Formats: sequence, C-alpha cells, structure tokens
Amino acid sequence: MDFTQEQISSIFDELANKKEGYKHLLKMSLEAIMRAEREQFNLNHDDSSNGYRLSSVFAHKSKIELVIPRSRHHNYYPLILSVIKDQDNKSKELAFEPYKSGLTTEQVGELFGKIYEYTYSKSAISQMMQNARTDVFAWLDRKLDAVYPILYIDATYWPTRRADSGVSNEAYYTILGVKQDRTREVLSVINHPTEGAKNWEDAFEALKKRGVNQVQLVVCDGLTGIENTIQKVFPKATIQLCTVHLMRNILAKIKPKDKQQVADDLKAALNPEIETDTAIKGVERLHKMVDKWVKFYPSLKAHKNSRSHFYFNYLNYEVPIRRMIYTTNWIERLNRNYKRTLRMRTSMPSPESVLFLLGSVAMSRKEFKFPIYQFSLTKKLNFI
Repeated sequence: MDFTQEQISSIFDELANKKEGYKHLLKMSLEAIMRAEREQFNLNHDDSSNGYRLSSVFAHKSKIELVIPRSRHHNYYPLILSVIKDQDNKSKELAFEPYKSGLTTEQVGELFGKIYEYTYSKSAISQMMQNARTDVFAWLDRKLDAVYPILYIDATYWPTRRADSGVSNEAYYTILGVKQDRTREVLSVINHPTEGAKNWEDAFEALKKRGVNQVQLVVCDGLTGIENTIQKVFPKATIQLCTVHLMRNILAKIKPKDKQQVADDLKAALNPEIETDTAIKGVERLHKMVDKWVKFYPSLKAHKNSRSHFYFNYLNYEVPIRRMIYTTNWIERLNRNYKRTLRMRTSMPSPESVLFLLGSVAMSRKEFKFPIYQFSLTKKLNFI
C-alpha cells in the first residue's frame, strides 16, 4: 500500500497525540530500522533471519521494550542498539562523576532531571552506578607489584551506620605505595571499627596475599606497637615515624607562652637539611631538647624513650628526599580529599558505601601518575 507524504505525516501526528504516542512511534521506528538492517546484513553475510528477542533500553528519557531481530548464525547486532547502549553507558559514567565529587544520590537524580527532563529516583541512580561499584572494588582487590620501595600508612575516621549497632565513628585504613618507577598508587583502603596495630597486621597480610613480598621503608604515625607489627610482617623494612605527629604531640602539652620557642627547638632537632647528619645525632638533639624543657613540662619525659630513633631514620637517606619521607603528609592530603567527598553526606549507610567512595577518590588521583624526580637521586631505595 502506497501513502503520500501528507498521509504518512497525518498518521504520525495521530499516533503521536495519543497517550505515550511518541514512545510508541520511537519503538516502531527503531524496530523498523533494525529489521531493515538485518535484511541488508543477511544479504552481505549469506545469513538468514531467525526470529526475535526482547530487550529493554533507555532512550529519549524513558525505558522502551524493543523486539530485537536475530540472525541464524547469531552474529547480527543492530548498529542502532550500539548507539543507544553507548548513550546509556555514558549516562552511568556521568552519574558517577558528581557522586564521587560529593553529591548524594538524591542530588545526582535532581541534576539528571534538569539535564534529561526525566525524574530519576535515588534507587535508579544507585543502580546506574552499579558498574562503577564493581570497577572500584575490583581495583581495590587488584594484583599488586612484588616490591614497593616505600609505603605510607594512615587511618581516617567517618561516622558509619551498621544494622546491628547504629552509627559510630569507624576507621578506614589507607596504604599508599611508591612504586619502583617512582610513581605512587593507593594499594589498599579497608575498614575496621577502630585503629590498632593488630588491624594493621591484617592489612599488611592482605597486601602479601595480593603479591607484595618486599617493602623497604614504611612511613607511619606513632601508633603504639606499630613498629612491632611492621617488623613482624615485613622484617627487612625500615620504619619512619611521622615527625609532624611528634611535633603535634609535644606542642599539645606546652603552654601558649612557650609554644613558639619549643616549636623552634623542635624544628632545629628535626632539621632535614644537614648533609652529614645521622639518625644517632638526631636522637641526641631531641633528647637535649627534652632535657631543656622537662623541668617545666614533666610529661615531656615520655618522649625520651627507646622509640626515639624511629623518628630519625630519614636522616640515613639523601637530603633531597628527606622531607618526602619524614612525614605522612601525602596520605594526610589524601585523607582530606576523602573527607571533602564524604562531608556532604554526614553519616554513611554502610562501611561498603564509604569504601566505594574512598576507593573512587583514590583511584582517580592524577598526580600519582607522575614519577617523583627526587627519588631518582637516592641510592638507598630500590628504584628502577
């Protein structure tokens, strides 16, 4: 049956004006295009038609149930379906970007509503990001290198809800590694309700199961017993306790009127710029500083102990890299990025939801991809 152009336009107008008419027209058009494409495919590939299959796609702001034509040899895939699928994947990627930057699922849904003029529920946005969740958790469990010259470790806390115990402030452990090519990567982000040396042991053992067997230097805060844990799992690793944590702990005990002078004395004791300096000399300076102030602040005596040498191992390395290995600043900066992403959400619904966000932040740090030039100057760490 032949129709004039005016008759075809009239039929289309009538269909479009019915309830969900445009959706029906779109469905009919897509299916007609696919049938025509299959006929051409069969001619070009000596194939034949073999019925249809059903599939749901998202197109023009709504879900459409399509009847997809098949070929007998099962190698026909409609080109138009690829275009729609690519659009759907791009939408999922787009949803993930504002979410990992700090927006909630509800806010992402509102943003998508403005872009696509279609209302997205919180559950719909969560479903769209399922692929991203799979990718992030696969990345967090990926195979690791056998050798890492340096590890930086630290924990941050965030209010987290558990079904059996309500909301509590839980610890999230991050391990940042410097690779042999002098680039950096986050090796692990894991959750424990609290921070403790035993939990760090579990974290290190998990690294070994993923392929790590040699670590040369571990930079960490002064958590009680952490040196014993590191030596147990990585017995050949040198331990560097964070000097910034040491300064904070000492200055917290000092009266405001003396704070600047004590801070100046601490900076002199921890000076990383003396070429001929050694860890032994650094410990001696710290103990002299404690002797100077202990009569005014008796609690400082606690800093004159057998752990002191762990704060000065950086002095056994070349001057250009000392400032990079005597604090956990890199990982604390990462912790600040974590909290910037989490802050808009207050408490999180589960530890898995926190790990998803922290992992997404960790895997997207662009600056980690560039080699640190200064590390090429050291002779005491195993860089390629």
